[in-house]
Amino acid sequence: MTNLRVIIDEMLSPNHGSVARYSEELTRGLIASAPNNCYVEAFVSASTDAEYALIAERLPNLAKLHKSALSRRELRASWQHGFTKIPGTGMLHATSLLAPLRRHDRLHRGDQIVVTVHETVAWTRQDQLGSRQASWSRAMLARAEKYADAVVVPSHTVAQQLDEIAQFGDRVRVISGAPSTSLRVPDNGEERAEELNLPERFLLAIGGLDPNRAIDHLIRALRDVDDDVVLLLVGPEPDDETIAAFVASEGIRPERVRCLGTLSNEDLSVAFDHASAFVYPNLDVGFGMPVLEALSFGIPVVHSDAPALVELAADAGVVVEREPSEGYSEALAEGVNRVLNDAPFAERLFYAGQDRSRAFNWRMSAEKVWQLHADL
Repeated sequence: MTNLRVIIDEMLSPNHGSVARYSEELTRGLIASAPNNCYVEAFVSASTDAEYALIAERLPNLAKLHKSALSRRELRASWQHGFTKIPGTGMLHATSLLAPLRRHDRLHRGDQIVVTVHETVAWTRQDQLGSRQASWSRAMLARAEKYADAVVVPSHTVAQQLDEIAQFGDRVRVISGAPSTSLRVPDNGEERAEELNLPERFLLAIGGLDPNRAIDHLIRALRDVDDDVVLLLVGPEPDDETIAAFVASEGIRPERVRCLGTLSNEDLSVAFDHASAFVYPNLDVGFGMPVLEALSFGIPVVHSDAPALVELAADAGVVVEREPSEGYSEALAEGVNRVLNDAPFAERLFYAGQDRSRAFNWRMSAEKVWQLHADL
């Protein structure tokens, strides 16, 4: 019997963003595609009973869940300095850089450690990530460079960027994510749309005023978009005063920008399904799972020309150049207006987006991970 231990701590991240969904979806795929006599175990930092129950519910066929005595913060600090191990031996797969990277015996004991690098923002735009997180990421990558048997990245873009940062050689393997399998429009979708008070025409975007997300440029772009079009932001809470103040400072009517807070999978699916367009103006990104999820719903996608997004969408979306930065808002408005005012073009994007999204699935990604560990 062979066990693959997966570190799923990102699944319980308070932010529950793309990396959290990646961790959950990939682990589910690994369980479903496990070869004969191979089983998937998981490791997680000290969590609440409710969180353990959530893992059991979402990963019902998990062979075993190892529970650390350390909190997530303590575990991050401990592994950054090479302290503490996790139970068991053999194959270990980390769905992020959070891993017990240390000297191990792959030749005689069969121990192996694979980590995942989702993006290189800690190096390319470290001022926008936060000094503490950037410092931790750089320290963990240095440990990975020394101890990891392989590194999984979600795109060729990240692979190229990583090659300029560290010396991994042929240890890098490109294995992309896929649209979340949990995003499906429920049977009462129209009822939920009414509860969310979705406008007739609206743009959907994710995130607040973090510099890298460029939501500030998108808000400014509303000045050149029809007055009846509303921007709905997933993530920021409805009473977010920072966004309200920024909207007012830009001279935009407050009702044109609404914050939805964190949405359930069902409500997010309804929002995707009803949106006039999904806009992803991020300045830098490693993969762009929300873009892929929007494409799977067939709604027009307007995204920046960040290399990973161009690689991902492959002409299924509207590409907007980030430079010059002074004209980025106007460029976003032009891209948005193109899909809002050209019905035949929007219809072509509907089919192109769905076709592109079908090129990605979690079963295929999981099988590539199993193959990677077999190759090691």
